[in-house]
Amino acid sequence: MKRRDVSALRLTGLLVLTAIFLVQAHGAWAQSSAPNPTAAANQYVDAPHDWQMWFPAAGSPMQARIDWLMKYVLWIMAGVVGFVALLMGYVMVRFRASRNPKASKTTHNTLIEIVWIVVPCLILVAIIVPSINLIYYEADTGNPYMTVTVTGHQWYWEYKYNSVPGLDYTSYMIPDDEIKPGEIRRLSVDHPMVLPVGKKIRFVITSADVLHGFYLPSLGVQKYAIPGTELTSWTTITKPGTYYGQCNQICGLGHDSMPIEIKAVPMKDYLAWTKQALANYTQNDARPPLSSPMPRNQLADATP
Repeated sequence: MKRRDVSALRLTGLLVLTAIFLVQAHGAWAQSSAPNPTAAANQYVDAPHDWQMWFPAAGSPMQARIDWLMKYVLWIMAGVVGFVALLMGYVMVRFRASRNPKASKTTHNTLIEIVWIVVPCLILVAIIVPSINLIYYEADTGNPYMTVTVTGHQWYWEYKYNSVPGLDYTSYMIPDDEIKPGEIRRLSVDHPMVLPVGKKIRFVITSADVLHGFYLPSLGVQKYAIPGTELTSWTTITKPGTYYGQCNQICGLGHDSMPIEIKAVPMKDYLAWTKQALANYTQNDARPPLSSPMPRNQLADATP
């Protein structure tokens, strides 16, 4: 081969490599410069905090009702306990032995017996009526805007958007040594669930291996993930923001490594996110848990 031909071949190869580099650089630049459709969720973060003594702030009508019922029953209980404590104090002082050397032999009091039967029944009715209303409200999973199938794995979550064909991805906890500013240790994940605000979302919850728990305390969702069984729940998120949950069933070695992160955004941002998600991380291959404290081949109950 002549020297001129070799030089031309080298020049052609150099031009091809340069073109490939420019295309890749342009793609990376375009991806990095593209607007983040979940940015609206970062303005409000509903996460647990130190010394928290109550439920997190309600992010859905469901949780608002649960929170109200809990406080309602708590005040009734406080009233009963306070009344019994005062009554016991009065009896111990009024009828102490030093004041009553001769004990009374009264054995029946019709009025008292009627009162201690009727009053507890009225209290139970006052609790049962709103409780049944809440149960029926929680069970109404019909007419959702969208359905997400949630599958628990050891130890990560899988989210399948039934209304978006092909959108099925995994969500792993970010390891402690990879936490970045703005992320929360043991709660932030690599691929959060993204949902639209103001729409009824139905969850179909199941498990691929053992019992898990799909628990979203600020959204009023608590369902077991059971192998071979599909349980349903629903919520409507009222405010854009980031909401957290956790697997609350002891499901094995990595039980504490199954957080749930939800980004709630306006509808236009949700639609933009679905396009990015379909292009970037749909049908993710299963991979070993990032948070696992030991290699995968040492996990006795890890699936291949």
